[in-house]
Amino acid sequence: MEIKDLGSHVPIEGTTVFDGKMAMKGYALNKMCYSFNGAPARAAYLADPEGYMTLFKLNDEQKQACRDKNVLAMIAAGGNIYYLAKFAGMYKLDVQDVGAQQTGMTKDEFKEKLLRAGD
Repeated sequence: MEIKDLGSHVPIEGTTVFDGKMAMKGYALNKMCYSFNGAPARAAYLADPEGYMTLFKLNDEQKQACRDKNVLAMIAAGGNIYYLAKFAGMYKLDVQDVGAQQTGMTKDEFKEKLLRAGD
């Protein structure tokens, strides 16, 4: 049995690989999103998003992605989808919203695509 080097990867177009480099890049963003496990943290963020992002030392790219509620931009800025789920939930973004972002469609277009795929 041949064991392949798992330390390298072949890029997949349109996919951001979450590796050690991305983990370091997104540390502040992921730490902030992890804090949203607590209801008081979610309330504090919603009351003052800019202050909360500054408290966690987000960089400009991360802040703009949060302002735009753009999960794909957050992933590109080092966000881990497991931590970002709490952020998305605060704004009632569901899997279909994220799927629409990934495909460049509106949510309604994405839902229609899913319905057609089920035929």
